[in-house]
Amino acid sequence: MANLRGKVEAEVELKSPADKFFKIWRSETHKLPTAASKNIQGVKVHEGDWDQHGAIKIWNYTVEGKSEVLKEKVEFDDDNMSFTLHGIEGDVFDQWKVFKALCKVVPKEQGSVAKLRMECEKYKVSDPNPDKYMAVFIEVTKDIDAHVSSA
Repeated sequence: MANLRGKVEAEVELKSPADKFFKIWRSETHKLPTAASKNIQGVKVHEGDWDQHGAIKIWNYTVEGKSEVLKEKVEFDDDNMSFTLHGIEGDVFDQWKVFKALCKVVPKEQGSVAKLRMECEKYKVSDPNPDKYMAVFIEVTKDIDAHVSSA
């Protein structure tokens, strides 16, 4: 049987301290359209609160010049400074049955590292891996880092 699972990973060196970078994702997600306006046009809470584990948010974003929407449920791991966005519905499901975006922030002596991963389950083997979405995730990560380190 063919493997229908796809995964892409990346690491981004950050100037900002791990705790400050993680805080944006953990409790200040509403700031992302300002910090990363080229790629994220809006984020709103659909269910729960901004910093609530299990909250459901709706994202309006751009990938390769195309406007898309994603509804996701967030899972936080405060001890490991990581989060997972579990896709519930949206444009990514035109290509995949399952979509997850994960980030773990690792402190360093100077700055930190964001370890990014995207996972998907394809409908068919010929469906693409989430490379174009990873490119956006990397760019957003860099934009957030610039926003946090300039504050």
